[in-house]
Amino acid sequence: MAVYMVDRNLPGVTMDQLAAAQKAAIEISQKFSAQGKNVRYLRSTFVPGDARCMCLFEAQNPHLVREVNEAAKIPFTRIVEAKDLTPPGL
Repeated sequence: MAVYMVDRNLPGVTMDQLAAAQKAAIEISQKFSAQGKNVRYLRSTFVPGDARCMCLFEAQNPHLVREVNEAAKIPFTRIVEAKDLTPPGL
């Protein structure tokens, strides 16, 4: 499966709202996977100074990632394929 980055501009977002959005993304991804739509939330990075959040999902295609985010009602600006460059062992 490929990794997709969901790019978000979230001006004025609070940490509680970010936590709720993350929880929703995880729960909806799990529901989709239970239905045979393989998609998994991986992690997010938030840049407070820019009010920008980048979330990584693993999925069969970007359409599933879009469906998860729409079902979770989390705004996004784009979904693009991404390469995770984390060194082995970290």
